[in-house]
Amino acid sequence: MGDEMKMENIKLLIGFPLLMLMSMNSFANEQKQSDSELAAGTEFFFSDDSDGFQTRKLSAEFFPKYESGDNYLGVRTRAYQYRSSNWSRDGQKISFIGRRIDTATANGWYVDSGLFTESSHTILTFDGSYRAALAKKTAIEVFANRDLVETANSLDRGVNFTFVGASMDQGINEHLTVVGLVGSQFFSDDNRRDHGRLKLIYQPSLDLGLTLQARYRTYHSTKENVDGDYFNPKNYEESMLALGWRHRFAGWTSGFTTGIGRERINKASSQQTQLFELNLQSPVRGSHFFRMNAGYSNSASFSGPDYNYYYVRGEWIMKF
Repeated sequence: MGDEMKMENIKLLIGFPLLMLMSMNSFANEQKQSDSELAAGTEFFFSDDSDGFQTRKLSAEFFPKYESGDNYLGVRTRAYQYRSSNWSRDGQKISFIGRRIDTATANGWYVDSGLFTESSHTILTFDGSYRAALAKKTAIEVFANRDLVETANSLDRGVNFTFVGASMDQGINEHLTVVGLVGSQFFSDDNRRDHGRLKLIYQPSLDLGLTLQARYRTYHSTKENVDGDYFNPKNYEESMLALGWRHRFAGWTSGFTTGIGRERINKASSQQTQLFELNLQSPVRGSHFFRMNAGYSNSASFSGPDYNYYYVRGEWIMKF
């Protein structure tokens, strides 16, 4: 059964990039008839946690075909730095990036495919998604992600994962939407993690940008002992109530999400979790484009139930 699922995983990883390439070819042909311009930019990601593990990523980007922050083709070089106490590792990645998203509907595709080198480990990475409308209130999205596991032990050993899955958005009426996701995560240590997520989103007013959300997620790992390489309960589930807000002003978009929930690990008693996220984005069209998001979460990890994680991510692009 495990070999069959691995083969299906390989098929998905082959078929998904082909779908991306077909879409990119269409994108390139359309760009020949558009006002595509050259652009360059930079991207950064910083994170810290209560275990003392730090991640720093800094990128340089070049776009030979650029229409907007949601419509481009380009390349990215990224420098990585990981630190924890007396331990540190550096890495580098070069990747092809492309994006074609309809800003109004969020339909379209995104891809980041590259070669990542860290210490003595080299891996082909992939991060991509494709979303399309099936009906007026129904949309489906398929995604795939392949990368190294970012913990000290996993980086030393070169442990990587491949995560593939699909989600569906179903509008019940103008105020209520249900989002479901299923996926499988295949680790290079022969562990497989099966995921399920469900989100109920209620929008009391179509003009306020306010949403009330009920979230549930669960996963099951086939291998319990991973030698401390990463946080890996056999069974995990979390239920959360969240409040979201989004606001547009002069073409800019800002918003936040805050939530509080309960998580259960294996058969232990449930414990509290917290989430807070902020985001800001400039108009997608213009001589400059900027987006940033930051967040905080509190949940369980290696060190126990009170694990805190903080991150900030930003991107700035300028047309030539």
